[in-house]
Amino acid sequence: MTDTFDIAPVPGPAPEATTTSPHVRAILDKALSGEEINQSEAVVLFKENGKADKTAIYHTADLLRQRAKGDLVTFAVNRNINFTNICYMGCKFCNFAKRAEDVDAVWHSVEEVVRRCHEAWDRGATEVCIQGGLHPKLPGSYYEDLCKAIKAELPDMHLHAFSPYEVWYGATKSRMPYRDFLQRLKDAGLGTMPGTAAEILDTEIRKQLTKDKLTTEKWIEIVRTAHEVGIKTTSTIMYGHIDAPEHWAAHIDLIRSIQKETGGFTEFVPLSFQHEGTELYTSYPGKVRKGPSLDEIDKMHAVARIMLHGWIDNIQVSWTKLGPAHAMAMLSRGANDLGGTLMEESISRSAGADHGQEITAYELVQIIRASGRVPAKRASDYRILETYEHHDPVPLAPLIDRAGADPLDFLEMVPVAAAKMEAAE
Repeated sequence: MTDTFDIAPVPGPAPEATTTSPHVRAILDKALSGEEINQSEAVVLFKENGKADKTAIYHTADLLRQRAKGDLVTFAVNRNINFTNICYMGCKFCNFAKRAEDVDAVWHSVEEVVRRCHEAWDRGATEVCIQGGLHPKLPGSYYEDLCKAIKAELPDMHLHAFSPYEVWYGATKSRMPYRDFLQRLKDAGLGTMPGTAAEILDTEIRKQLTKDKLTTEKWIEIVRTAHEVGIKTTSTIMYGHIDAPEHWAAHIDLIRSIQKETGGFTEFVPLSFQHEGTELYTSYPGKVRKGPSLDEIDKMHAVARIMLHGWIDNIQVSWTKLGPAHAMAMLSRGANDLGGTLMEESISRSAGADHGQEITAYELVQIIRASGRVPAKRASDYRILETYEHHDPVPLAPLIDRAGADPLDFLEMVPVAAAKMEAAE
């Protein structure tokens, strides 16, 4: 994308009511008064392109963020572990999956996954996020065995693992009801689940993304069941391909309705479609976009905050999708969480994202401070573990070589950060 985005640490003053379109002002005033905005009102916000209207939307999201979370911006010290990239499900938007005979196909042993968990623990991680492809030879018991093996050696490591798609696969292979399968995973040590595999929770869009993918109804059933057995999950949206504002509003409204019933979502995470090399993009020239525009990314984080206010208070930005600079900008668009350190990342990278695999805790703290906010390390359930108001985490060398790239280079463009760097020198 050739557009530019504002990386100023805080938004400007609230726009005058006279410069905002009356219909937009009415929706935003409704949200600020504590009322929910509905799907049609969210679509209006998504479609507004006037500068004053967009500024008002972002300012409202930022006010609601401040009401819900104050000035804290959180992150987790965690590691991503993708135990296999072998998968035959044929998701057209995915460039991660490989065939077993491919030279770059991987299936890590349980012992190797445990070794990587130890490595993460030694670097201060409190969580590992574990997901993988749906390997045709993977037994249904693999997921439970993996949890038990990790917990046997690292009982205090939080396991954030297995998407609803993997739960469907494991339960089907084990010939178990979802509830029984999820209870076994919980008993084996599973703490929380990523709410991925959601993409867009719209039947027609999902059919176009992949013919074999988990249905909307099955995703909802598995997530609700996880919440009922006491396994909290994240919630996500993957947008910017063949979808539209109407789909985004309906998706967020559905997430909100599930939250009203279960209270089981910990956060909402917008995930920008990464097009490079995907079958979805290459097979349908002119129909599939190269991901969302910069305005759409801004509005997705802001409108999600406005729609979910009071129900899901944590809006996470994915720095692997957007890069550190744009991720920081989202902190003035309603986001209050920068995800995690990750240490290694395969899925976004395989689709062309080039923002690196790790940002250390020390580096995340510098980014958050430059945004004018207070950095805090959190647990998976958003309990605050440590606040870095007046001190820094211990600096660590990256786990994987960056070939000279520095995720903090962009801070030289941010006035507050540049002034601090100059003073330090």
